[in-house]
Amino acid sequence: MPPVKPMLAKAVHGLDELPEVDLVYEPKWDGFRCIVFRDGDDVILGSRNERPLTRYFPELLDPMREQLPDRAVVDGELVIATDHGLDFEALQQRIHPAESRVNRLASETPASFVAFDLLALDARDLREVPLRERRALLDTSLGALEPPLHLTPITDDRSTAADWFVRFEGAGLDGVVAKPLEGTYVPDRRVQFKVKHQRTADCVVAGFRVHKSGDGVGSLLLGLFDEGGALNHVGVATSFTAARRKELVDEIAAYRDKAIEAHPWREWYDAEAHAANDGRMPGAPSRWNAKKDLSWEPLRPELVCEVAYEHMQGNRFRHATRLVRWRPDKQPLECTYAQLEEVAPFELSQIFGA
Repeated sequence: MPPVKPMLAKAVHGLDELPEVDLVYEPKWDGFRCIVFRDGDDVILGSRNERPLTRYFPELLDPMREQLPDRAVVDGELVIATDHGLDFEALQQRIHPAESRVNRLASETPASFVAFDLLALDARDLREVPLRERRALLDTSLGALEPPLHLTPITDDRSTAADWFVRFEGAGLDGVVAKPLEGTYVPDRRVQFKVKHQRTADCVVAGFRVHKSGDGVGSLLLGLFDEGGALNHVGVATSFTAARRKELVDEIAAYRDKAIEAHPWREWYDAEAHAANDGRMPGAPSRWNAKKDLSWEPLRPELVCEVAYEHMQGNRFRHATRLVRWRPDKQPLECTYAQLEEVAPFELSQIFGA
């Protein structure tokens, strides 16, 4: 019965760092982790943090009633597939309190569900069953899924996984997951492995947020120049230690004086503008926590840093980045989108049909 916390994966830097055990590999889908509970006509979608997602994806409920086993618990990922690959921003838009908006987006940008594990079938709890058997049951019971439901591809060949790691990124996937075949399903434990893309980019530091504790810098706001010369907010660098948060206060202090006067993001500094930009710019309300303080302080956009990132979603970093070092040798205008590695496009239909 819900809720159940999903099993997690710990990061490794490459396929060659994986343990010498029997493994299978799957694409790492970039969406919302979701455990589906079906008992007859009752269908519940549970999120990674055990909050219900059911009301946000009404278009999936009937297909799940039609195609999933009558009594089953299935682990997988909610994604929105487009002609240009997975669209995480469109997926985020689905988390909205207004039912009318949810229903409209369900029609305009319908979601898909990608299944990759089976926790229960009929009256049998499968969490203590090795993945080898769980996957065989998954193939048998869900092998005939049709869109918008899909069964994730799987391989036991590391060279195939290495090929997926490179090619599938062009469809919006962000790496490969490796799973021990003899492993049981352990909720909320990192007993699997994920290999994600890691790259670096030089960015302008145009602002910061104070840490939620009130002590030091919580995140740095990053910008890249587009072809028209506009500085676009592309994400944040975060996850600093307590000591590093305090050091950053001194390191950015020289750029705070008169920062807002000619700041390219000055219009977003106004509270009303923040509320109107729908979460894409600094200071906007958090889609997940309306009480979260996302106010920010401007810096003169003269400071350049190198950050490590995983991949881009549209014109922004998909996840928070990691500060690598300051780049005093770089001029801000050198921080453009042109420096980013271009990924060859790949058709999602080929992955779904693999």
